[in-house]
Amino acid sequence: MTVLPGIVITGASGRMGQMLIKTVSASDKVALVGCLERPGHAWIGRDIGECMGGAAIGVLVTDDPLEVFARAQGIIDFTAPAASVEFAALAAQARAVHVIGTTGLEPAHLAKIEAASRHAVIVRAGNMSLGVNLLVSLTRKVAAALDEDWDIEIVEAHHRMKVDAPSGTALMLGEAAAEGRGISLSDAKVSGRDGITGARTQGTIGFSAIRGGDIVGEHDVIFASAGERIVLRHLATDRSIFAKGALRAVLWGQGKAPGQYDFSDVLGL
Repeated sequence: MTVLPGIVITGASGRMGQMLIKTVSASDKVALVGCLERPGHAWIGRDIGECMGGAAIGVLVTDDPLEVFARAQGIIDFTAPAASVEFAALAAQARAVHVIGTTGLEPAHLAKIEAASRHAVIVRAGNMSLGVNLLVSLTRKVAAALDEDWDIEIVEAHHRMKVDAPSGTALMLGEAAAEGRGISLSDAKVSGRDGITGARTQGTIGFSAIRGGDIVGEHDVIFASAGERIVLRHLATDRSIFAKGALRAVLWGQGKAPGQYDFSDVLGL
């Protein structure tokens, strides 16, 4: 009898958490063994199936990551930076594959995640869709082919509840553009223009963020020169693409050597 990898979903009550639970539960390649929520949440101690408005599935929501990670081979985590850092350390103790889709991570968070990756597999990506990761690859190639006479602007749109800007995907695209140009994004990044800003500085990479309604995710990379523009675009219309990508990542990570990987590794790009 084949034993399926056991998967824990963090942030079970969130939009992405519930989509991940549906995706994992429907898969014949993994088994849902735990759902995690913050202490004091109304779902703690209840069956996740019933919490989501369906039939009981025999998995209770818990607020104890140490206990639930101990019986998991994979953790899928789309929560908040401080929580993801804590989960990374605990997942490393459990030697479980930790898939991180959390955005808004700062250098201090990334340093702790990197430390955890010395003991276990971490797959971290600002976006886990095939289309976006192909867009990242294309952005890098186009940026490498064009000189500084071509301005680069990244425009992203998300739902009104998103708390960070630019989005993790926009930053992935910005990093790809900077790599293509052979520069550092931190030196070239310009965002939040307001008022009398003066003329654009040549060689910079601009970011604009739109927030409204229930937009799942839209990203444009604009290369603009005198007389012409190139626009690379990705539109996400269904959040399930990210859940399917995360499931693919957690399966890919099984048996890999400890380290930090990104989604291009998963896709073999």
